[in-house]
Amino acid sequence: MEEILDLNLLIKQIALALGLAMLIGNLYALYKHRKGDKPKGEEGDFRAGRAWWLITVGVVISLWGGISLLA
Repeated sequence: MEEILDLNLLIKQIALALGLAMLIGNLYALYKHRKGDKPKGEEGDFRAGRAWWLITVGVVISLWGGISLLA
């Protein structure tokens, strides 16, 4: 039970989950944009550069969390 509630382990898991969420969410946004879909009720231009930046940050955070879990 102590291992499940370990704060250090929890922080590593949160970092991994956050990074993967950023990665998957922005990849999905790029996919939907290329298909020509747009969220209902949303106006404005799609910022592909911002999506790629957040994908990069998501990869870095995911690697950080994953490597931390293995260490």
